[in-house]
Amino acid sequence: MGEQISDGGRETAKAAKTAAAGGSASAKKAAPARKTPARKTPAKKATAQKATAQKATAKKATAKKTAAKKAAPARGPAAKQASARKAAPAKSSAALKKAPAPRKQVVAPKKATASVPAAPAKTVAAHPQGESRTALGRRARRINRELAEVYPYAHPELDFENPFQLVVATVLSAQTTDLRVNQTTPALFAKYPTPEDLAAADPEEVEEILRPTGFFRAKTKSVIGLSKALVEQFGGEVPGRLEDLVKLPGVGRKTAFVVLGNAFGRPGITVDTHFQRLVRRWKWTDETDPDKIEAAVGALFPKSDWTDLSHHVIWHGRRICHARKPACGACPIAPLCPAYGEGETDPEKAEKLLKYEKAGRPGQRLRPPQAYLDAGGRAAPPLGAG
Repeated sequence: MGEQISDGGRETAKAAKTAAAGGSASAKKAAPARKTPARKTPAKKATAQKATAQKATAKKATAKKTAAKKAAPARGPAAKQASARKAAPAKSSAALKKAPAPRKQVVAPKKATASVPAAPAKTVAAHPQGESRTALGRRARRINRELAEVYPYAHPELDFENPFQLVVATVLSAQTTDLRVNQTTPALFAKYPTPEDLAAADPEEVEEILRPTGFFRAKTKSVIGLSKALVEQFGGEVPGRLEDLVKLPGVGRKTAFVVLGNAFGRPGITVDTHFQRLVRRWKWTDETDPDKIEAAVGALFPKSDWTDLSHHVIWHGRRICHARKPACGACPIAPLCPAYGEGETDPEKAEKLLKYEKAGRPGQRLRPPQAYLDAGGRAAPPLGAG
């Protein structure tokens, strides 16, 4: 019994040792499981450190923004505008990408409207060859030079001896020829030689003298009123300024420039019916209003050329470039004329259309300058001479 017990105790002890050994073995096997939490702990710490770093960075960024906001008032409105300008390109580029068309539609009409008042451009565009303004100016000045060679003796075709006679004769030349005025004024100036005499004249007597010029009643009223204005406002003298001349009864810009250019030697452009017709035929301008024609043509020439230019153009219109039948075949400036062919192009037929000295006939003045006579011109006969 005792041995059995002792044996049993031994067996129990062995079993206990075995259990203890097993426990240690299991403990050894379980050890890696214990080490695993220890290995995970650094990762958690690293993650925490990263999170902390990110928070710190975010705090620094927030601090910088806060500092910038605090500093913004110190920089003032200019800084705000600068920052707004920096931010603007991104927004404007995005807006342009989304809707470019509306911006173009808004801007284009303004540019078109601004370019509308360019009258010279309209004049140049009217030329069939698309002539530039520079080319137009050169051609216009060349035409004037050619006409100066053809009419070196060009002069005002009204007989006058002083500014008073010229202003009266120019007023009378409306709706009639210079020849008829030259044939009428000798009797008028013989009876009323000064503004004082004509201002005190009997209207009926003046009407009888001026009857051959047409519209004699209206012209009588004009020349008498003109003479009274000269006496009352200018001491009986014809003023030498445009703004004073146009105040006189019956005197417009055309008459004023005739007087200024030929009695006072002050440049001016005389836009009569011949001048208007020719400058449009030559495509110098498409304007129809005399004042606008004067401005458009004046811009193509130096001011010193204006008076002689008027003579050249008017003389050419009276002698060759007529209103109904231009003598294109006899025109010396045909190569420069865009309207060539509107009239007779056959040289022999065109020559028959020439007038005054170009056709061997008398001119319009009873007392022309000597240069005109030297060039082969003939004085016109007096009224009633046949």
